[in-house]
Amino acid sequence: MKPGIWIVALTVVAGSSCVSRTQTVKVPSKPAASESAFARQIHNAHSAGDGDYQLLQARQKVAAEPANPLARVELAKLYQNRGFPDVALEICRLAAARFPESGDVQLTLVRSLYALHQPEEAITGMEAFLQAHPQQSPEYYSWVGLLYDGTGRWTDGESWHRKAMAIGPAADYLHNNLGYNLLMQKKGAEAAAEFREALRLNPDSEVARNNLGMALASDNQAAAAVTNWQISTDPATAYNNVAAVLIEQGNFAAARQELEKALSYNKAHPAALKNMELLSRLDGKAATLPSKPTATLWERWKTGFIRLWVGPLDSQAEPAKTGSPH
Repeated sequence: MKPGIWIVALTVVAGSSCVSRTQTVKVPSKPAASESAFARQIHNAHSAGDGDYQLLQARQKVAAEPANPLARVELAKLYQNRGFPDVALEICRLAAARFPESGDVQLTLVRSLYALHQPEEAITGMEAFLQAHPQQSPEYYSWVGLLYDGTGRWTDGESWHRKAMAIGPAADYLHNNLGYNLLMQKKGAEAAAEFREALRLNPDSEVARNNLGMALASDNQAAAAVTNWQISTDPATAYNNVAAVLIEQGNFAAARQELEKALSYNKAHPAALKNMELLSRLDGKAATLPSKPTATLWERWKTGFIRLWVGPLDSQAEPAKTGSPH
């Protein structure tokens, strides 16, 4: 999606990856001039492990069980989570070389490569691994599809998403991933079918719900998109989201109509106001905000009746006047 378009229902591709957080460690005050940056990182990671009981235990387990690939997987994850992704990656590479048949090691290596934005090595390694060691879990094939998607090679990714789905047809996230891939290929109807299947399998999936709305809006089904989005959000947000998709498509006239509908429900809706401002810059037309609707005859009669028998409501009473104290 282009920067600047405000869509409240965010869309993401389902998939797992390592979560990183930084940690401050004590660095040697005067590193040797010949010491490389990576060598210093290894030294720092080692020092961090000495003061980290969990990490120290994991290192000791690797030393005590050299033939246990899962011990290396756990060690790599710990370093990744402690802010040493380069160290985690090297542990994974060494583990993959020593245990080439281990699916757990290969998945951890792929996640480490993904975290460091190395999709080509991840794709090559996983494809070679699956050719030599076919797996019964769809996660391996799904990861290849996601990696291809991340590089913009949607047709290559589609074939891997379909392989994953053939193994796990009842997994809603696999249908969602395939649907998103198809959506990026401008195959709106096919994408919507996959998102609907994902929602059938998991009605609470907000990711699939949002993606279905985007697919319908992209396929000129604005009304259906609004209906879909209103299942999980308010009308103003639903119309705004449709408008955001239309702005991205360059359909400014239709987008303006959807934004006017959004603001008629909530004229202070922040995303709709931002999108209206953006739209005005794009099409050169002044922003149009809906006027306050005129009260119907029944509403006017009801208001008069209440004033006659009850008195003015708080919102209709005159504001209290204040003056300087005597």
